[in-house]
Amino acid sequence: MAAPLKGYRILDLTNVLAGPFCCHQLAHLGAEVIKVERPDGGDLARQLGADAHLNNERMGVSFLAQNAGKESITLDLKKTEDREAFIDLVKQADVLVENFRPGVMARLGLSYETLKQVNERLIYCAISGFGQEGPLSTFPAYDQIIQGMSGVMSITGDAEHSPYRVGYPLADTIGGLTAAMAINAALAEPERQARFIDVAMLDSVLSTMGWAVSNLLVADCAPSPLGNDNVTASPSGTFRTGDGLLNIAANKQEQFEALSHLLNHPDWIEDSRFAKRQARLEHRQELKELIEAALSENTTEYWWHALVGAGVPAGPVYSVKEALNHPHVRERGLIERFEEAGIGRPLEIVSGGYRIDGQAPRVATPPPFLGADNARWLRPHSSPHQEAKA
Repeated sequence: MAAPLKGYRILDLTNVLAGPFCCHQLAHLGAEVIKVERPDGGDLARQLGADAHLNNERMGVSFLAQNAGKESITLDLKKTEDREAFIDLVKQADVLVENFRPGVMARLGLSYETLKQVNERLIYCAISGFGQEGPLSTFPAYDQIIQGMSGVMSITGDAEHSPYRVGYPLADTIGGLTAAMAINAALAEPERQARFIDVAMLDSVLSTMGWAVSNLLVADCAPSPLGNDNVTASPSGTFRTGDGLLNIAANKQEQFEALSHLLNHPDWIEDSRFAKRQARLEHRQELKELIEAALSENTTEYWWHALVGAGVPAGPVYSVKEALNHPHVRERGLIERFEEAGIGRPLEIVSGGYRIDGQAPRVATPPPFLGADNARWLRPHSSPHQEAKA
């Protein structure tokens, strides 16, 4: 298994999602990740998820999802002896990742400026809602707050029902990916030196909204919620078939023409309402109604394969369960399985989301119990904490 970050040591001081997801990616790239947690419960994600029993055991599903392949130690960084133990770890680390509110680490005496004095090659990555500087830097932030303040919610949904939150923690996930990308770039410097990486979730999300933002900045065209329709092309969106829904992306002229022939309506190609790209955008609803009338004659499965066969991109609308159980997803190796995870059942998680040399990334160990690796990493001068759970 390729492990391009093998030999790098990461100190993961993060909680809940953005930071843990960043370090989840680094672990799957082969890095050694030591999760530094509070002794009085650890990462809040240990108590989050749909299984109340696991939450009570401090192994909540939300924690299990992002922490495989890591080790866990417990330190109370407000205590002098634990800060000393932590600094010993920093001396041998390559990267430190934290997602406290700006100023917390400085108040603990563990700022970047302090820590780079003990490790001149330390990559220090701070993830926060609004960044380390600026008028909102000290404000608390969660995913939904960032979705709202970035404008994502304003363009999610349709004109009648917007604003809508994206149905999973989009801002946290993008923030974590952004941090992982920046860390990898810093590690790749030929003459590596200490770096401070400031990742703001708000910045990260806005940077992914390229088309929506650029239409406003360049063309002075404010984005608006279009539901399941594509802002740049028609017919491109979600269409009702005889038994369900189908996404169709006839974004090119030749794709629209192929669609028209397949649905036995070559007349659409010459129709002034639909003949050209801009005309199709202006008459989007009329075209959609005509397409859905034709699609109603058969099933989603039938039209999916017929459209793809005709060169028109299309795909069914799946539930999460249907997506995860699809043979293609299973064959790609996206799902990682641990037969023994210490939770009374096998554990399946989503791995890195890519392949290297034809193989999906894997980590060797399931998510750790709180403090499971204290004996390995903490010297006697650190204060005793709860024993690792058997």
